[in-house]
Amino acid sequence: MGAERPKERFTAAQITAKKKAGEKIVCCTAYDYPGALCCDAAGVDLVLVGDSLGNVIAGEPTTLRVTMRQMLYHTELVDSGISSAMLVADMPFLSFSLGETEAVRN
Repeated sequence: MGAERPKERFTAAQITAKKKAGEKIVCCTAYDYPGALCCDAAGVDLVLVGDSLGNVIAGEPTTLRVTMRQMLYHTELVDSGISSAMLVADMPFLSFSLGETEAVRN
């Protein structure tokens, strides 16, 4: 039931080319499959899974309690609903500043 995938997704090189050409880059945020379907139907270039899901989905006052496991889960949900947009996901607070090895592992 997921979106049919084309052979290629929008790439970082295409984003760079659009920026150099002065073209607008269209991004939306999604946290789940239905949100991803909406973004995909709109034909956006990028879909972001933000750590703001802590506020928007979990009702937390900040994003500080969002875990890597939560980010991975929501990223998988969004991935299943997009077909051509580039998928970008935040890393939880401090998950990338614990050292190079830990950042790469995450």
